[in-house]
Formats: sequence, structure tokens, C-alpha cells
Amino acid sequence: MAVMLTIGLWGLDRGGMWGDESVTFQVAQRTVPQIWRLLHDVDAVHGLYYLFMHAVLTVHPSEVVLRLPSVCAATATAGLVAALGVRLAGPRVGLWAGVLYAITPMTGHYAQEGRSYALVAAGVAGATLLLVRAVDAGGARAWWPYGTVVALTCVLHELAVPVLGAHAVTLALLRVPRRVWSGWGRAAGVVALLVLPLVWVSQGQAGQVAWLVPPGWDRVGRLARNFSPGPAGPVFWGTLLLMAVGLRERRTAAVALPLLLVPPGILMTVSQVRPLYHDRYVLYALAGASLLVAAGAGRVARALGRVRFDGRRVRVGGRRVRFDGRRVRVGGRRVRVGGRRVRALLGVTGVLALIVTFLNQLPVHREDRSAAHRPDNLAVVSALAVRQMRPGDPVLFVPSVGRLAALAYPKGFRRVRDIALRESAPRSGTLWGREATPGELRRRLASVDRVWVVAERSALDPRRSLPDPVERTKLTVLAEEFIVREEHVREERVRDDVLLRLYVRRPSGDTPAGDDPPREPADGWPPGVSAGAPALPSPRPR
Repeated sequence: MAVMLTIGLWGLDRGGMWGDESVTFQVAQRTVPQIWRLLHDVDAVHGLYYLFMHAVLTVHPSEVVLRLPSVCAATATAGLVAALGVRLAGPRVGLWAGVLYAITPMTGHYAQEGRSYALVAAGVAGATLLLVRAVDAGGARAWWPYGTVVALTCVLHELAVPVLGAHAVTLALLRVPRRVWSGWGRAAGVVALLVLPLVWVSQGQAGQVAWLVPPGWDRVGRLARNFSPGPAGPVFWGTLLLMAVGLRERRTAAVALPLLLVPPGILMTVSQVRPLYHDRYVLYALAGASLLVAAGAGRVARALGRVRFDGRRVRVGGRRVRFDGRRVRVGGRRVRVGGRRVRALLGVTGVLALIVTFLNQLPVHREDRSAAHRPDNLAVVSALAVRQMRPGDPVLFVPSVGRLAALAYPKGFRRVRDIALRESAPRSGTLWGREATPGELRRRLASVDRVWVVAERSALDPRRSLPDPVERTKLTVLAEEFIVREEHVREERVRDDVLLRLYVRRPSGDTPAGDDPPREPADGWPPGVSAGAPALPSPRPR
């Protein structure tokens, strides 16, 4: 837990939120009635998380506080994984499993995200530990804590439901008696009844995950690398080898293997028909990989610790070495082997191996603590707006999801006028507000001679076929009535795909050349200011 807490706090304030985090940040600061209204139309799957973060950000709304719950959840998960390892295979395996979970780069990544995935992973690890305890206890009362934790976890994010399938496979592998199945079945039934309303509501919001695609074998390989403390090279293959050895530990494998394989398997299979899979949705399955690797290492360590030599002579490097019981004679000196000292040595060796593994992946961890490593950086967009825009300037977001930059960092847009906005996000019960109708938007744009545009680079092509009439109107009016101002514009390129452009009205008699998009300079870069990350956030729950 100390290792995980240290990794989680390291570089926690990376200087900018990306789109998903900005959604959490701005929604959690709304009133409870406003959050409740939002959930009727969008993001019901994150409802409990938003309400929880509402209480957290009431203390102090900042980026660090936004991410602290995920850090604490990841720290708790490392401890729960260690506790599972202790219960299933002993203290040494528990220590290794917990540290292995903590140093895996995927764990550190989501430990520093202002989203629910680290909390879900903690809930699943806690539920799995309670499952093992309930199986050992055998009493009916032991299932109530298990059912409560699973229910809260699944309400926190409904894609944690496949963990019930993993636990069912665990019970089958352990060959538990009928009374255990009966207790688990009642708990699982209560969970299903509580989660069904959430599933029903979220089905009506399925457009939020329309960006997902059916996963192929490449996604399986990617998940395997993400679940390893080393995504390539000897560490990766050594991890797979130790996992294979860990399968020989029957009780540990019965718990860890289903947790590792069943949830991703269910989501990937369902996603062939209706895409629902993403690596972050199965972060909680990582605990199974850590347990299996630690169990394999523990089995190897026990095999080495059981080595005994009794009255045999061998040659090592040309020297005669006599083994007598637990003592080794080398050059007349006696050295004790076996027993507690060897077991302690093996334990320390395992921890040193984990330290070396972490140091090997240190560049990956360091890179992950940069805002540039996230999909976008809305703080950069806001900072550029402060430097470039004048008080009262109109600004147009293309598409409207780009308004998240103004919602997350209002300082940069406080002095300007959002020309397309009709109703703010909190009042409208939406994520980024309601915009004017196409006709009203045309009238508003007709009243200005200049407008700043915050847009995705690819979004400004007027030949794009867009289903939203408001977005089509934006592109049409910009192409027909405005041109990009090339004079006195200081080009700042931070990343390629988010642009801050100043458009001015076309001079009289200057007509656009058909449907051609705005010309770009010879170097291939559009005139204006580009900022941010590889794209504005997409309209989806993440």
C-alpha cells in the first residue's frame, strides 16, 4: 500500500485535465438536483460516482483533489490484493502480489485519473476477498457483506457486473457445497435486482459509446501487455511463465484465473455484436494477473527452499563442495542453507526483483505523469485563449463538445462571448450546454465581423457529412461568410489537432470558391493557433 500510495501521489498535479476528467470536474460541482437531471439523459452509468465526487469537491475543487479518490482507491486495491494473496497462498505471495499490482503501469495510470475505474477495481478486489472469506466461513451471514460490496461496485459502474460470472466460475472450480452456492446465489440475485434499473436507463443512452468498435485479437494482445509490469521483453515473457507456473496452485488459480479471464472474455464476446469493450472497463481484472504471477513465483521459491543436500560431494568451479544436512563446507568453512534463512533470502530476492522491474519501467511511469500523455489538455486551450482573445470577442466551438475547455477552465473564456450557446450546461441538464437553432445561429454570426473558433483540425472541413444541423450550419457559415485571418497572428503549435483560429468576415465581392475548404499555408499547417491534445474530447461516457 505504501508503494502504491507513493506511485499514485508522484506527479499527481500534471498541469491539466483531459476531456473525461473535465466532465467529472464540472458535473461534480453542480447541485444534486442538476446532477440528477443530467443522469436522466446522459451518463447514468456514472451517476453514483458523480454524486460521490460532488461531496469530495465540496471540500476543495482542484485537479489534485479530483484525482485523490482514485489514488486512495488504488492504494486500497493493492492492500486487498495482498490480503487475498496471504489468505490463498501465504504472506510472501501476498506481499509480492500487492507490490506487483502497485508497480504495473496500467495501475498507476488509472490511479491518477479523475474517473471511477480505480474505485471499481477496489470494489471488485474487496468483493473477491469477501467471497473467499464467505466460502471459508460457510454461514449465511457471511454473504451479506459480499453482496453489499458487489452491489455498490456494480452501481458505481455497470460493466463491473461480469465479476459475478468470474466468481461463479471460482465456486465451480473450488467445488463448494450446495449451501455455498445457495448463499452466493441469493447475494447475486439481489445485485441483479439493484443493477437492472441502471442497465435499463443506460440502454437509452447507448449513443454515448457509439465510438467503440468490436475488439479483435490485437486488443487481446494489448490487454495482455497492459496487465504485465513490463509490456515487452524478458519481463513480459517471464510474467507469462510465472503465470503458467501459478496455475499449479489450485486454490489461488481458482480465484485469480476467472477474475483475469472471465470479465474481459464476456465483454469482448458481447462487443462482437454490440461494442462495449475498452481496456479501462476491465481494470479490475488486473488483480487476477498479479495474484497468478505471485503464486507462480511463490511456487518456485518453495521449490528452491525445499532443496536439501545430505552427505553428497560435488564439484563447483573445480572445487570440492561437501553438503552435510543443512550446512555446506566450502574450503573448510561451513555455511547453513535451508530453513528460515533461505526462505527469508528468497522473499527478499523476490522484492528486489520487483524493484528492478519497476526501475526498468520507470520511463513509462515518468511519461505517464505528463499531461501530454493524456488524450488532450484543456488547460493549454484555455491558456491560449487568455493570451489571444480580447474582451467581448465571440467564440465558436466546433463541435460543441469543445466547450468542455471553457467549462473546465472558465478563466480563459470568462471575458469572451459564446456565440452559439443558448442555455448553459448545468441549467440544460447536459454535459456541454444547448446551442441555438440553425436559424438563430446564422443571425448571431451575421452580426459579427470576427469570431474565434476552437475546433478539431478535421472538424473544419465543410465537405464533412454531419448529422447535427447546428454543426453543419457552423461549417457552412464559416466557409461562405468568413475567412481565416492571416495577418498579425502568432502561430503557436503545441499539439496538432486542436486549433484556435481567428475568422474575419469576407471583404465585399469576395466569394468562396465552391465547396473547397479554407486554404492552408504551404507548410501544411493551418493559419491560426493550434493547441491542446490529439483531439477535442468525444461525446461519450468514458
